[in-house]
Amino acid sequence: MRVRKGLDNHADSAPQTRSELHQWIRERMHLTAAHEQALIDAIDNVFMKHEQLWQQSKQEAIQAVSAGFTDRLKRLRDELSARDVTVSSIARYFEDLVADLTDRVHRDPKTRLMNFRRFIEQVEAFLALEQRGRWCAVGLVDINSFKWYNDTLGHAAGDKIIDRVARLLREQVRSDDLIAQEAVDVRASQDLHARFGGDEFCFLIPDLDECRAAWVIAERFREAVERHDWAGDDPRLAAKPVRVDVGIVCLLLSDVAERRPIARQLAQELLERADKLMYEAKQERADHIHPLSVRIENGTLVELEEHPA
Repeated sequence: MRVRKGLDNHADSAPQTRSELHQWIRERMHLTAAHEQALIDAIDNVFMKHEQLWQQSKQEAIQAVSAGFTDRLKRLRDELSARDVTVSSIARYFEDLVADLTDRVHRDPKTRLMNFRRFIEQVEAFLALEQRGRWCAVGLVDINSFKWYNDTLGHAAGDKIIDRVARLLREQVRSDDLIAQEAVDVRASQDLHARFGGDEFCFLIPDLDECRAAWVIAERFREAVERHDWAGDDPRLAAKPVRVDVGIVCLLLSDVAERRPIARQLAQELLERADKLMYEAKQERADHIHPLSVRIENGTLVELEEHPA
């Protein structure tokens, strides 16, 4: 599965993005350097507050809908409890239904991991708002030769393999983190994992002190899949146990003001690079994970030859 590259270009002369607005101010306002920077900082502060409110509003809307259903059901329960004991069961049914519908919006039904749409929103929000930590990492995991398992063993066996790999992914992350849980605060120290599509998964590891910490998590996951007793799940897997390829990109976090205007672009580019590394590992039949380190320079990702401490 390939990630859509870049952002759409706009032919209009009026500024369409924050970076274009900055350029427009520099070219048209003819302010002193101090006044120009003050104006840009003021605009960025307004954008930042609106972005924070936008992130909060999505969760508040879901909570408001759920709260509204809860209040209605409570009134119904109070009015009818004296007439029919089954009313409490009906109320619980609808409460569970609301919670289930909310959960399904953001989760892959097969693995119960966060779906890709929700995941990419979380990555963009993290890059636009996170002000702590020195490193973060984005990675992709692909089940090796998955088409062979599907074609040879059948789709039921393929589904079981995907489910098992998802469980191993959840088990091997840092023990104090939450895994792709609904209403998660992306500014907290968490590992977010999502179903990327088909037999692929993606993950975000924020708040790292060094790039090597991301490698340790990714390598632990790869080894867990390799050590798993696949023949115990399906005797036919004894001859060809499941293996995975991992691509992981570590980002040296710059000032949040530099990341905020290009958060969506950064999220896409990090996934693209992790995707490329994963397929390179697949072609080379690599037994180890070699993370790529990058930093932001003039709005683009630049590869680092060495991993800074």
